[in-house]
Amino acid sequence: RMLTRTPSVVAQVFLLLSIVLVIAIAVIQINQQQILSPGLKYGIVFDAGSSRTTVYVYEWPAEKENDTGVVSQTFKCNVKGPGISSYESSPGALAKPFDDCLNKVKERIPVHLHKTTSVYLGATAGMRLLRLQNETAAIEVLASIQNYFRAQPFEFRGAQIITGPEEGVYGWITANYLMGNFLERNLWRTWIRPYRKETMGALDLGGASTQISFIPEESQENFNSTLQVKLYGYNYNVYTHSFQCYGRDEAEKRLLALLFQKSNTSSNVDNPCYPQNYTTTLTMKYFSGSLCTQSLRPANYYPNQLVNFHGTGDPGLCREMVSLLFNFTACRGREDCPFNGIHHPKVKGNFVAFSGFYYTINALNLSGHFSLADFNSSMWFFCSQSWAQLHLMLPKFEELYARSYCFSANFIYYLLVHGYNFDAETWPHIRFQKEVGNSSIAWSLGYMLSLTNMIPAEGKLIQLPLKPSLFAGLLIFLTATALLCLLFIVYLCIVSRNQKNISRVEHVFIPE
Repeated sequence: RMLTRTPSVVAQVFLLLSIVLVIAIAVIQINQQQILSPGLKYGIVFDAGSSRTTVYVYEWPAEKENDTGVVSQTFKCNVKGPGISSYESSPGALAKPFDDCLNKVKERIPVHLHKTTSVYLGATAGMRLLRLQNETAAIEVLASIQNYFRAQPFEFRGAQIITGPEEGVYGWITANYLMGNFLERNLWRTWIRPYRKETMGALDLGGASTQISFIPEESQENFNSTLQVKLYGYNYNVYTHSFQCYGRDEAEKRLLALLFQKSNTSSNVDNPCYPQNYTTTLTMKYFSGSLCTQSLRPANYYPNQLVNFHGTGDPGLCREMVSLLFNFTACRGREDCPFNGIHHPKVKGNFVAFSGFYYTINALNLSGHFSLADFNSSMWFFCSQSWAQLHLMLPKFEELYARSYCFSANFIYYLLVHGYNFDAETWPHIRFQKEVGNSSIAWSLGYMLSLTNMIPAEGKLIQLPLKPSLFAGLLIFLTATALLCLLFIVYLCIVSRNQKNISRVEHVFIPE
């Protein structure tokens, strides 16, 4: 019996040990695995605006969050020279200015990733205007860009003229993404959707157009300009509208054309929005050659005719002249139709104002949130200064912008207060901001975020404590050992039972 009991105990110990080892190895293999990121992906966006082109480099982990990349800006470069629409007569010349920025971009992105890095060029209102004015020239400009990028090491995905609503929605996506309204990290450093976090409206002021985008009240979602956007697994219904010719540069050209039209002379014109004692000479083509000023063009239009504009620094008259740039009668008093016959829902919630809005506000020595009264007093003070005083007031002095800040401030006032119906109560809900962290608030980041939905995610690489072959071998060996031990124990039980039965039979037949 001792001989039978000893192998049984040994077999039971081996069985238990095998089961324990199988469980332990499986737990270690699952819990101690390391997820290796497949690395970073890069994207390059050329923001081809009406006044200049800006290059942005974005990167994101190759594994994505709910189909959308977690994108961050790593580099920004301003291309020297004007916007691409200015090259309508010499499209071949626009490639060379790109070289300086693109060479810097090549240094920022690992060489082995150049071939798989996508480049996108999006042209905005400047090219939209050129296409309306001269479609052949617009096509030639885009073709020249195509030829330039074919010789580059990156994967060029095309140059396109984006629509006004697209520009508005992409700006809205950028603002809310950077403000953390789509994603945030929790205590465990994983990305989650913020609980009950409201999105912000976006106000973008470019050179040739301006955009407003926000999520309206549910009852007002039936506006034609409401677009559905899907990000991080959620849908958003965004109202957006782009006002062509209401960008800062084109609006100022319309003002100059209007002042010229109302002037008694054809060579000397007073401009109440220019600073006192400032004089500049402009060609008639500069302010009347645009499609936006076509209706104000004089009958005797001579593109090369020179016109002298004299600044009078009159804030009251400047505001009065700026008001004439808006058509407030087309809506016939309807509350949801403030100007130019465009219907839009009542502004709701907080807004962020960027691009031209920010730069003008910064020139007035304001930033972030402030009251409408503070804005008006700062604007009045700034517009009353002479040209010599502005040299001392502005930290970064550039003539082209310095002479126009008074106009820009008055234009922003009319656009936001009389155009979008912000008032003393809702004005402080606007935050004037240029960037968040190191990322610029611009449509290009929203563009990149939307495009990453179309870029397939790479699978995560998993590093295990044991190699798969060793892990499988151990599992098979230990499982086989456990099964053999179990069979051996069953065999011993059967043998033991048979021996007991034989002993009983022998006991019955033993003679007394």
